[in-house]
Amino acid sequence: MDSSGIRANMSAQQLLNNEVYDRTSAINASLEANSDETGGSSSLASSTNKLDIKQMSSSSASTSSTAVDARNPQSSSFSKRQLITVAILCFVNLINYMDRFTIAGILTDIQCDFKIGDTEGGLLQTAFIASYMVCAPIFGYLGDRYSRRAIMASGIFIWSLTTLLGSFMDDFWMFLVMRSFVGIGEASYSTIAPTIISDMFVGDMRSKMLALFYFAIPVGSGLGYIVGSQTAKLIGSWHWGLRVTPIAGALAVLLILFVTEDPPRGESEGAHLVPTSWWADIKSLCKNKSFIMSTFGSTAVAFVAGALAWWGPKFITLGLAAQKQEDVSMDEVSYIFGLIAMLAGLVGVPLGSFLGQKLRLTYPRADPLVCGAGLLLSTPFLLAGLITAGFNTTACFCVIFFGQVLLNLNWSIVADMCLYVVIPTRRSTAEAFQILLSHALGDAGSPYIIGQVSEILKKSWAPAVDDFDVDLADHNVHNVSCSGSTINFNTVQDDFKALQYSLFISVIVEVLGAFFFFITAWYIIDDKARVDRAVAGMDLDETAHLSPSQNRRPSNDESSLPEEEQPITIIATGIDYLPVV
Repeated sequence: MDSSGIRANMSAQQLLNNEVYDRTSAINASLEANSDETGGSSSLASSTNKLDIKQMSSSSASTSSTAVDARNPQSSSFSKRQLITVAILCFVNLINYMDRFTIAGILTDIQCDFKIGDTEGGLLQTAFIASYMVCAPIFGYLGDRYSRRAIMASGIFIWSLTTLLGSFMDDFWMFLVMRSFVGIGEASYSTIAPTIISDMFVGDMRSKMLALFYFAIPVGSGLGYIVGSQTAKLIGSWHWGLRVTPIAGALAVLLILFVTEDPPRGESEGAHLVPTSWWADIKSLCKNKSFIMSTFGSTAVAFVAGALAWWGPKFITLGLAAQKQEDVSMDEVSYIFGLIAMLAGLVGVPLGSFLGQKLRLTYPRADPLVCGAGLLLSTPFLLAGLITAGFNTTACFCVIFFGQVLLNLNWSIVADMCLYVVIPTRRSTAEAFQILLSHALGDAGSPYIIGQVSEILKKSWAPAVDDFDVDLADHNVHNVSCSGSTINFNTVQDDFKALQYSLFISVIVEVLGAFFFFITAWYIIDDKARVDRAVAGMDLDETAHLSPSQNRRPSNDESSLPEEEQPITIIATGIDYLPVV
């Protein structure tokens, strides 16, 4: 079958029926050609031997159509419990990103309290992401083999507990350790939740549910800024900003354990696969060009999003201070920045999913092209935001909004691509390694790199000044001033310029990310077709072992091949065998 005709996430039975139709059509054409060559005497025999396409198609489907149709969202309605499961997963992902970016909303207060600079401030996020990405492959391996509900519930409990404990720490290094443990807990959830959605839905419905799930990234991040800054402002202590999400986390643990559904892996596609060895999974993923290139593209997205989310509020606050405004409030800036992040997510995430679903019907390579175009078009808006922050804050907020909308086009599409170019029994592992690579080279390092470059530039430009001995009382700077404030009017111009120049790195990374997505478009059709055929048990060069209960087994003829390259022999009745043309 022509790979260009294979849509994303076709079920195994749809693919098998298409294969039956294509092969029998070719056989009939061959018989007609033989009939013309041999003359009329053989025409009756040829016509007798022609294959009834409809009959073969229905026969090949008869053994499994009931099971597949019952779970195929494109041919039947989805269940109430599936919708409840998606709603719970979205809720947990929301508090996941709220917790992650609460720190960014109260960063200046934390720096004041612990008397730390930009390097240590960036290290808080880097330590969290470092533990998060290191643990992701472990949970990916477990998620492909064991109870996903139990793993997710355990992870949510760990991150909620350590977030709460961190709010009571008075020493910076102990606080840093607690943030690292939060990363361990969150890794268990982020690697597994998307695979549950992929096992419940297929096709456009899967894309829509993933778009809903990935709303949580921009919306949760924005809520993190707002909840953190406003709670700290209301109670008068940044510690209370970290005590909101653990309450929601306790509820999430109960919902995950007792309400959510954990479907068999590959069920939505009618697949009957069992896991291969971990090493076979890794070798297969390394050969998957679409997976590798899209992972590098998502790394660029993570780098830019992480840098902007972590340093954006402080950068704009410095811009206001550099303009010598009478009122400069970090809480106020964080609140506006959070609202912009949420609005950009509400527009960008569904827009990206919509464009992908509509364009891929005509252009099979549309998904990576939309991602690449979104990154490339976001670049001038981000650049304009960095430039205008020094003289027009309103214009800065406006262009950052449009830049984030274009950046948010990527989230649901990247997740969808990762799922449909990888077979079901390797998807948690694929999610885990995409998290590992994208965070290792992306938002794990970007806050620290931006902060470190900023510190280096400040030292090279500004005279030696003890930042923690400067009295800001005469400058009428509200809510950012404290004994040990990092906003210093004696050096504010240099501080702003240093952070501005260091954030220019993000613009370069965006261009590189677009390049990787455009490369992905070159390979996406073949890799998608290979997975769909593997799920259907046909031409398995990408292969996994198929469940013996479905009368499929690895071919003994190729036992010398590596495990991940062994073909599959389909054992069935004679009518189910497809002749090779």
